[in-house]
Amino acid sequence: MREYTDNDLKRRLTTGAVGLMLLTAGFVISVITGTVEISFGEMAKILTGVQTDGMYHVLMNIRLPRILTGAMVGVNLALSGAILQSVLKNPLADPGIVGVTAGAGLFAMAVMILFPALTHLVPPAAFAGALVTSLVIYFLAYDGGAHPLRLVLAGVALAAFLGAFMSTLTVLYSDRIQGTVNWMAGSLSGKSWVHFQMILPYTLAGLFGAVAGSRYLNILMLGDDVARGLGISVERVKFMLTMLAALLAASAVSVAGLLGFVGLIVPHITRLIIGSDNRFLIPFSAVFGGIIVIFADTAARTLFAPYELPVGVVMAFVGAPFFLYLLSRSGR
Repeated sequence: MREYTDNDLKRRLTTGAVGLMLLTAGFVISVITGTVEISFGEMAKILTGVQTDGMYHVLMNIRLPRILTGAMVGVNLALSGAILQSVLKNPLADPGIVGVTAGAGLFAMAVMILFPALTHLVPPAAFAGALVTSLVIYFLAYDGGAHPLRLVLAGVALAAFLGAFMSTLTVLYSDRIQGTVNWMAGSLSGKSWVHFQMILPYTLAGLFGAVAGSRYLNILMLGDDVARGLGISVERVKFMLTMLAALLAASAVSVAGLLGFVGLIVPHITRLIIGSDNRFLIPFSAVFGGIIVIFADTAARTLFAPYELPVGVVMAFVGAPFFLYLLSRSGR
């Protein structure tokens, strides 16, 4: 690992300070803006317990859990994308592109459409779908080792295959899909403290696992032969990190639905700013993942108020052009 100069340290400290300021600003802006405006003074009084009127309910039971849940979703998707991009050595990899999100989406959608009385099983179904899909992709790509290109191609093919099943469900059960529309687009509408409590343990565990695995991600980026020469069990490490990325993506999908592009653009933007060292890329991606989802959800709530867009629609408007930029840059 190369030595870092004073400029590298200053750039990372500056990036961290800017990230924390943006996270704070995004939180405050999201709290005070919406169909019902809340002043900064009211926010301070409510958070300190001085004010307990109707605004207290709006902030503490509607906006705050939604904002915090959205931040956790952004953290998990960004971490998942950062891990997959390092394992696959491909800056265009993310949970959606390699099929993990499609697996989670199909299983959850099947529960919502075929067994509407069992909607409480949507989160575990999404987890199961993501993990099963990850295993299938891994073993399809395995040929004396899980080659990164084979993993990506297998993921893209399986995502298309699972997408066909989702389309079939929407056609055969068109009378039942209304409740799944926002979920399929990726939405934070109606999120409560229950959703926050559900995703928080996976965020904390995933962040710890990703930070602990950052050393192995750096070694894998040197090449499989070099990693083996350094005593790393390459296939085992790849498998464990891929499963961690799937778990993070599944937890986000189970809460917010099929929210795309976060896992793609956040790690890549972070990498352009601070470099490819995963010891820094992982935590910074987590911070910027929370930031981008908070700002995107605020825009989704307020741009066409009192009507509300799914946050996934806003992310698609931002992410799709950026994805095309990455493709053109990769081609050059």
